[in-house]
Amino acid sequence: MKRAAVGFRMHSGWGALVVMATEGALEVVDRRHIVVAETKIPGSKQPYHYVEKLGVKDAEKHLAHCSAASEQLTSAAVRELIEELDEREYRVSGAAMLMASGGKVPSLAEILASHALIHAAEGEFFRRIVRKACEDIGIAVTPMRERELEELAKDVLGKRANQMKRRIWGFGRQLGPPWTQDEKFAALAATLILGPL
Repeated sequence: MKRAAVGFRMHSGWGALVVMATEGALEVVDRRHIVVAETKIPGSKQPYHYVEKLGVKDAEKHLAHCSAASEQLTSAAVRELIEELDEREYRVSGAAMLMASGGKVPSLAEILASHALIHAAEGEFFRRIVRKACEDIGIAVTPMRERELEELAKDVLGKRANQMKRRIWGFGRQLGPPWTQDEKFAALAATLILGPL
């Protein structure tokens, strides 16, 4: 089995993931977008925005409903990915989750009183669900702050950090779209999980 790692960059209701491996040379093994919000549930893509005007009790109920549905979708998407990689003889040794720069998310009442906190809470909502899906099948998830990614790359890859970043950014020419900032950052984060090359 060849060793691989997954990088995730999440958004409201969906996320980009890239699987990297270094068997010989650095390669993109897989990349895809996953849907992590059940569209049949009103407001599921932005659940905290949806409950902003509700009381805390009703908001808690709706968020729990969204969370349960998102967990099912995400678990299925992650398991499908791992099964496909297993068939191709890749073993995922870890995952990286790109994080926003914000701090700890406060209580629900405090979140609903602040539009900025609503955005932060939604980001954490979907990242938490993906982390749980990975950890449920034994894949450790390492959080990495986006703004610290380049510094972390220097720590892990040393003098090769800039060369590796250019290589990852250039994969888009070979692979074609999409190879946006989502995929580039997820690929770099996954590469850091694999360690020094």
